[in-house]
Parts: sequence; C-alpha cells; structure tokens
Amino acid sequence: MENMFKMAIKAIEDKKGTDITTIEFKEQGSIADAFIIATGNNDRQTKAIAENVELELGKAGETVLRHEGYQLGKWIVLDYGFLMVHIFTPQEREYYDIERLWQESKKLLTPDSNHV
Repeated sequence: MENMFKMAIKAIEDKKGTDITTIEFKEQGSIADAFIIATGNNDRQTKAIAENVELELGKAGETVLRHEGYQLGKWIVLDYGFLMVHIFTPQEREYYDIERLWQESKKLLTPDSNHV
C-alpha cells in the first residue's frame, strides 16, 4: 500500500498538483485507510491530475472503485477503497477545509517527508 501512496503522489506532482497532504485513518475505522489531498490551479488542471492518478495506479493494477466531480472539476474524489484521493481547486479546498475536519488524524506523508 505504501507504494500506491507514493505512486499517487508522483502522479499528482507530474501534473503540477500542489499542497499535497496525506492523512491516515487506519486506527479510526474510517471509510478509507488514508486520504491524499491536493490542489490544482483550475478545473482543467484538477481533471488532468485525476486522470493521471487513475492512469498511473491503473498501470499498477489498482482500479478506481468510484470517482466523483469530473464534470465540474472543482473537487474530484477518486475512491480506491483503501485510499481516497481528493483534488481541489484552491477555492474549494479552502471552503471545505477537510484537513481541519480530520486534524486529529495522523499526517502520513508529504512530498517533503521520507516517512509513511
């Protein structure tokens, strides 16, 4: 699973996604083991990021179970069961502030850290 996190983060970075954060939920019995949260500058970039994540994880044999938000591109969610990838425009990310909602959870991995 650690490899999937790193692959998803690299796919986000390859499309110039920013402000990437990963939050772990394993011990809390949440809907996924972890979230990856990232920002794209606009709806076209969020769609390109999401498509790249699906492509790269697909190459590794992971199939997205469900995806939402492609039509508007303001907040796209990719659900892999164990991992949920949230890609926001800056305005939507600020508005929903899901990091604040999950502030008690463990931050797992950011592009600048070496731990998972």
